[in-house]
Amino acid sequence: MRMSRLLAPTLREVPGDAEIASHQLLLRAGFIRRVSPGVYNFLPLMERVVRKVAQIVREEMDRSGAQEVRMPILCPADLWQQSGRWGAYGKEMFRLKNRHERDELLGPTHEEVVTAIAREEVRSYRQLPLNLYQIQTKFRDEIRPRFGLLRGREFLMKDAYSFHVDTADLEREYAAMCDTYTSIFNRCGLATRAVESDVGAIGGSAAHEFMVIVDTPGGECDILYSDACDYAANVERAETRVALPTYTPTDAAREKVHTPAIRTVAEQAAMLGIPVDQIVKTVVTLATWFDGPEGKPRHQAVVAVLRGDLKLNLVKLQNHLGCHELRTASDEEVLSHTGVVPGFVGPFDLPRGVLLVGDRSVETMRDFSTGASEKDMHYIHASWSDACRPASVADLVQAEAGMPCPRTPGGTLRATKGIEVGNTFKLGTKYSKAMGATFTTAEGGEEPFVMGCYGIGVTRTAQAAAEACHDANGIAWPVAIAPYHLVIIPANPKDEAVVAAAEQLYAQAAKAGIEAVIDDRDERAGVKFKDADLIGFPYRITVGKALAEGKVEFKPRLASEVATLPVDSVIDHVAGLVREATSGAPAPAPVLA
Repeated sequence: MRMSRLLAPTLREVPGDAEIASHQLLLRAGFIRRVSPGVYNFLPLMERVVRKVAQIVREEMDRSGAQEVRMPILCPADLWQQSGRWGAYGKEMFRLKNRHERDELLGPTHEEVVTAIAREEVRSYRQLPLNLYQIQTKFRDEIRPRFGLLRGREFLMKDAYSFHVDTADLEREYAAMCDTYTSIFNRCGLATRAVESDVGAIGGSAAHEFMVIVDTPGGECDILYSDACDYAANVERAETRVALPTYTPTDAAREKVHTPAIRTVAEQAAMLGIPVDQIVKTVVTLATWFDGPEGKPRHQAVVAVLRGDLKLNLVKLQNHLGCHELRTASDEEVLSHTGVVPGFVGPFDLPRGVLLVGDRSVETMRDFSTGASEKDMHYIHASWSDACRPASVADLVQAEAGMPCPRTPGGTLRATKGIEVGNTFKLGTKYSKAMGATFTTAEGGEEPFVMGCYGIGVTRTAQAAAEACHDANGIAWPVAIAPYHLVIIPANPKDEAVVAAAEQLYAQAAKAGIEAVIDDRDERAGVKFKDADLIGFPYRITVGKALAEGKVEFKPRLASEVATLPVDSVIDHVAGLVREATSGAPAPAPVLA
């Protein structure tokens, strides 16, 4: 490709609406242009990167035994009504009505469609296991699109779905898919780490996210990991060991005390002269379930109780309740549902219909202080009784850096950031049972398929590479997914010998299978160098004064020094580097720090 023909409109100024480095660089280097919030045009350079990522994904998925299919973007609502997700999925789903007033949607994911395929086409255990995948455009109506392609409303995704006779076979395929994902990201030149994650709207019994670890503001996901073992989890999923309080309980009777204007746990502890971990605090939330095929909403106020020195994890509470939506109640809603001014709500004397649930930290507590469900009043010396205790108890704590490792005694949780590029889910029979998708067993009975689900954000992976691989001058693409491997720069476009040598190298590169760009623009060498670094070509050859000695300058993108190589052998040298970089060798292990 000739630079004079390449549509790569580079910018010198940082776009004002781009918050993180990779988004800024993709705009500045002429890879993408915004059409509307969360929707982008891919210019030629970006299209080449995305195609390369998709091809690596396709090759590794095919190698794993998965089969490629194509499912529709436009899906009928009835399939989602069968699974129960039509009303439950939430406002991220693009819903529409066709000319016949029938409900349809733009697929954010395809569990329902692929389950219908298995229901209609797979009859016997002899046809299992089966793994079907597609590389398809997805749509999600993000409330706040940001970070370029990392949180967009339209994106390219590889989604795969596996079907099995039992859980043991799902576990085998799940492990195989995790290995396949490692190979995919290695080939893309990205070091990833699989961390435990929340199942979210997809559902299932367990899930993992594959993270590119980045120590930049572009690391949108908070990760907690152990300094004593290989435990790592998304902060929404992370567990911890809750240490026992240090105070000595007494057998004093529960007593109501006047605590005017007290609203926070810290203020309560200071006024009463007790440690924070001797307080049971309450968080009032509103839970919503969507019942039936039409997703009729059902609401309930839920009061969560936990120890005063801990924070509530709303995702954990939502999973425990099995509700579809959960949020913290406003001050007005607290008063409406409990009859109590915020700051004084306690677990005792709650109105009928308000559900009380507890974190494990409060299960055995006694002689604690808590709200008295009366303005300006708290209890001291309170304890659980048959008349008042949480209806259920679960791990509801927000884990944080510095807390104990949940797996290894003596270990401590540390924090880092990452970009999610892939995820895997053990779906079990969630969709097959709901949609009546069964197979005939070896014994002649009927059983629902046991399912797995595996996604890779293709466009996410492309931008994650730019976020993980850049410097102050621009992007530094991994060779395997770079738009072009090599840029050839004739330093003086008016020197006929220099131009002729550059053209000869360009022709040799094509014969050697190197994807090359020749910068034939009538621009100063400095301008060409800046654009080359900004765009992120992995290798650069400069034809200039050294040509008089039969040599050219060669520089890998991140090298600090320029090498001088013979003009007759430089293309062979580049070809060897490209072959080595695209061989699929493992990427460096991510450093969690």
